[in-house]
Amino acid sequence: MIKIAILGYGTVGSGIYEVLETNKESITKKAGHGISVKYILDLKDFPGTPIEKLVTKNYNEILEDPEVQVVAEVMGGVEPAYTFVKGALEKGKSVVTSNKELVAKHGAELLETARANKVNFLFEASVGGGIPIIRPLNQSLTADEIYEITGILNGTTNFILTKMFNEGREFEEVLKEAQELGYAERNPAADVEGHDACRKIAILSSLAFGMNVSYEDIHTEGITRVSTRDMEYAKHLGCEIKLLATSRKQDHKVYAMVAPMMIGKENPLSNVHDVFNAIFVKGNVIGDVMFYGRGAGKLPTASAVVADIVDVVKHMGTSIISHWSTEKMELMDTEKIPATYFVTVKTDFHAAIRDAVNKVFGEVEFVQLEGVEDEIAFISGKSTEGDLQEKVRKLAQEAPVTEIASVLRMER
Repeated sequence: MIKIAILGYGTVGSGIYEVLETNKESITKKAGHGISVKYILDLKDFPGTPIEKLVTKNYNEILEDPEVQVVAEVMGGVEPAYTFVKGALEKGKSVVTSNKELVAKHGAELLETARANKVNFLFEASVGGGIPIIRPLNQSLTADEIYEITGILNGTTNFILTKMFNEGREFEEVLKEAQELGYAERNPAADVEGHDACRKIAILSSLAFGMNVSYEDIHTEGITRVSTRDMEYAKHLGCEIKLLATSRKQDHKVYAMVAPMMIGKENPLSNVHDVFNAIFVKGNVIGDVMFYGRGAGKLPTASAVVADIVDVVKHMGTSIISHWSTEKMELMDTEKIPATYFVTVKTDFHAAIRDAVNKVFGEVEFVQLEGVEDEIAFISGKSTEGDLQEKVRKLAQEAPVTEIASVLRMER
């Protein structure tokens, strides 16, 4: 019997216990051993529940117990999770986690610590929740040279953008609904400002390219400035707006970005709606592969954590190979990233502003919505972020421009 400890008994922690109990028989067959929860670390008490006698408030009790061979960390945040996880690995206990903040900041170091102590550190649930993506990158796609990963990695923002697109509602109104439904936190900044997706693409990039990609180096924008007018233009052009996290290798250099993007219907990610997530991987041999499913939620995430527990149990005494070096990868300068912009300009002087746009941007594609008289919109030619940003700044200084209302990146 393999004894494990669960650190944190919130949504995911309780889900892990539920999955282990509900599927005990099949999990035992797949793991080759029975798996039993010996401890649950939590600050709360749970009197009258099945876990009442398992709860401890003292992490050292878990750390010093030689019977505990696997620790499942689902506390969230960097500390004390980092201290607890590193301590467990150094004591020869394998660790599985769903903690994207921890993995994005310390993943390479913790993998190195695990290898040094002949145990494992697995984190399948840290990126796609219930969507398997880490294991395919480490195992199924190892024959490929991965040159792009692009994904909708945050279900909350995808829900908000879907509602805005389908129902013509403003961001703040839909955000409130997402909070009422439990999709968004009371403080939604990590989701709507793109930080959650940023950490996830940093993890995927590190695994795909074998070096440590720091989330702090990734240019990140959220969805708070996306308007219903932007959605109208997207519909008019046969596009949708999605918060995309992208990591791409170009000329032996890698660039990464998180930003709202206007994408055409032929892009498979345009068909991913509501709280669903999807991850699009491009390799030089296999071509295009997409992973799709619910990216969050109690049981999908818990299922991924339990799958890691089973993997650890099956590989006791053996380190599961993960190609993620502690060597830092220098990302391409954001200003050199290729881009196409969709720009909306407020003006009362259409003819003059069109001349100004042509003068600053060169040849563009103008877009006009029926009944809209106080602005014009256009699609730029393809250039670099730095060049296009400079042109937007220059256009803003032109006399007929009242306001640069919106700037969105675009892929058609």
